[in-house]
Amino acid sequence: MAKRVLILGAGGVARGMAALLTKAGHVPMLWSPSGRSTQALRSLPLQVSGALDGALRIAIAQDLQTALHWAEVVVLAMPANGHRATLDAALPHLRADHGIIISAQLSLGGLYLHQALAARGVAALVMAWGTTVVLGRCLGEDGVQIGGLRARVEVAALPDTRSDEALALCHALFGDRFAKAESIVAIALGNLNPPVHMANALCNLTRIERGEVWANYDGITPTVARLIEGLDGERLALATAYGVRVRSVERHFRDTFALPEHLSLAEMAAQIHARRGGPPGPTDLSTRFITEDLPFGIVEIITLAQHIQHPTPLHEAGLTLFQCLCGRDFRAENTLLPALDFAAISGC
Repeated sequence: MAKRVLILGAGGVARGMAALLTKAGHVPMLWSPSGRSTQALRSLPLQVSGALDGALRIAIAQDLQTALHWAEVVVLAMPANGHRATLDAALPHLRADHGIIISAQLSLGGLYLHQALAARGVAALVMAWGTTVVLGRCLGEDGVQIGGLRARVEVAALPDTRSDEALALCHALFGDRFAKAESIVAIALGNLNPPVHMANALCNLTRIERGEVWANYDGITPTVARLIEGLDGERLALATAYGVRVRSVERHFRDTFALPEHLSLAEMAAQIHARRGGPPGPTDLSTRFITEDLPFGIVEIITLAQHIQHPTPLHEAGLTLFQCLCGRDFRAENTLLPALDFAAISGC
């Protein structure tokens, strides 16, 4: 049965999801906080290329309240920097019959929404994804290039008793690619992007600052890989301390890119670079490797560790170095974690 799906966001991932939903027979609508990212799409079809292709007419929201009243499902698909403000704007208009997807969760955004809804007495189903379904990149004002569709996405439902309902809804919308996560903490600690991106950005910082052209996986030399492995060891130990299981970075690379068991992390990165050439490494200090993954990924890991007095010295050192290098307080930029009731985490 076709679903009416409001997508909060209008970037590459949001546009890619709109295309995927349209192809599957659903009715998506895009909403942009400023309206700038959807202006052209009010009169032009969305030009889709890559893993999907075509010219698709996508509905554009006029205002958030009206769009939420129309929607059956709501998907948050924007950088984590905008999650708190967008969720707070949506909260007064969310209903118990809404299914709400956080794609993808950073800084326990699913828990923030669940707790905020509970405070209003609204028992909506919240679904926190470990990653995005589509790899999307905006092409101009009216286009999106879909680099691929993920074969597996883990999802944690809040409340956990509605996990089967959450999986069924995600399957109906985006296909048979979803698996139940152990908990929302498993989603949080299963996200490899923040530590991998922090290590790669730190060790290639001059390239980024100078705007040099370089390939992301080519930047993972044996020395950089050693730092990634050290960070990964801390993440895995923290997951064990919380009683959840997550994949190692080596297992993630092997499963994602079908690589043999005997290769080291650096050797896997070299093979991925040789096969694909890209994606390109960031060429500006405003990259999400720094502005999103540090305040909403690395700070999240450190905060979870501090909650149970578990050491993460490499993560803390990396954050401290970047705060000095960038002249920013990335801890203070996180607007989600300070609003959480951490006492509830053990029950999630």
